[in-house]
Amino acid sequence: MRSHRKTLISLLLACLILPLSALADDLIMRRIAMAFPEAMNALQTSIAEEGFTVSRVQRVDIGLTSSGYNTAEYRIVFFMRPDEVRHIVKEHHELIAFLPLKITIFAEGSETIVVTLNPLKLNEFFPDLKMEKEFSEWSDKVVKILDRVQAE
Repeated sequence: MRSHRKTLISLLLACLILPLSALADDLIMRRIAMAFPEAMNALQTSIAEEGFTVSRVQRVDIGLTSSGYNTAEYRIVFFMRPDEVRHIVKEHHELIAFLPLKITIFAEGSETIVVTLNPLKLNEFFPDLKMEKEFSEWSDKVVKILDRVQAE
């Protein structure tokens, strides 16, 4: 029961990181059968193998712990191709809040959960941008990243 409560709390916190309009079926999520440090390493390696650059890793657990919450390891990994981000932000400044792409990763016992907003959802948020091709490519790559990490 305690494990399920921790999972629910962690998932709710992950959803707070994502835009509030994202519904559960708009998320891409995997349960990884490895400890957090190994999953974190596999995630960053997989991101690089898909041609992206990790721009930063934000530690969420430190802020939660300092606020009095008891939490396991919890990070947000920001990634994309730097030139692509610069170009898109220059042409479509309305996407700034969504770029670079992000994957939330957190420990749950001996396993790790990874979750992200499906980039295809951006088509609904910004239908006038005509970036369906780019959003679809990002979605395909994110699925490949998470599938590769899960398969390790």
